[in-house]
Amino acid sequence: MTSLKARLETVRPLTRRAQLSIAWAVVATQSLIAFTGSVVRVTGSGLACTTWPECHPGSMVPTEHPEYAALNQWIEYGNRLFTGVVGLIALAAFFAAFVERPRRDRYFTLAMAMPIGVAVQAVLGGMTVRLDLLWWTVAVHLLVSALMVWLAVLLVYSVDEQDGPPLPVGPPALGRVLAAMTAVLVGLLVAGTMVTGAGPHAGDAKTPRLDLPVDVLAHVHAAFLYGFLALLVAVGAFLVKVRSTRLWKHYAAVVVVVLAQGVLGFTQFFLGVPELLVALHVLGAMAVITVTAALWAAAHPRPRVERG
Repeated sequence: MTSLKARLETVRPLTRRAQLSIAWAVVATQSLIAFTGSVVRVTGSGLACTTWPECHPGSMVPTEHPEYAALNQWIEYGNRLFTGVVGLIALAAFFAAFVERPRRDRYFTLAMAMPIGVAVQAVLGGMTVRLDLLWWTVAVHLLVSALMVWLAVLLVYSVDEQDGPPLPVGPPALGRVLAAMTAVLVGLLVAGTMVTGAGPHAGDAKTPRLDLPVDVLAHVHAAFLYGFLALLVAVGAFLVKVRSTRLWKHYAAVVVVVLAQGVLGFTQFFLGVPELLVALHVLGAMAVITVTAALWAAAHPRPRVERG
């Protein structure tokens, strides 16, 4: 009997358009799962399904519960169901890379990371519930989503790239500044999760919060933003000399998204972190990661695949 692997080896590769569509769908769903998770948190639905993988002991789906309303249960359960959608699209990306001929190691590795990452996130989500939404478990859960979005953007660019080392555009200093900007972005995200951990939106009213002043953490978070903006200006100064239209388009996207996210962040802070703005701020964070990763990939291209 022919093995499944042997049968898959005979499958015709997907078109470039199909591969790119799937890869961008991975970026979108990885971003949206972070957004739906924030909706769970700001609506106080984090423990509306009291266990994992079941919603309640003995029931996989929401059911009547003395402490949690049906709406809260379905918000939490809906987030779990959406994880299945994220997983299916991640598997589609893996399939697209698997049947590509000739198979490219980097493209295949990034595609394989997508379903593995979804599985890891599912386990982390279960641990978060079982540990009663401890702030650091929620923080880790969000930071892994941030990493998955970054890798998903690299997956998009790898669709058209060969294996081998990148060919950086511009002077070496540009690459170093972009690396520093990425490191500051990591600090910005970590500080943001700590603000969340000390803030009022725990996902459940009984969940203990991070015992640090929210105002101080918010200022630390803002300081990372100022550092990111300063490095972004430095990148622009290098791009003036590079004169790459493609990089300028990516750079403009980063500037617009980061400024919009900054305005949204300050607005939510001065308005007392209303639920809607908190959820939109998480979605905005995923957008910042997306455009920054795209700028990084555009500045470190690899030779393009020659297609018939």
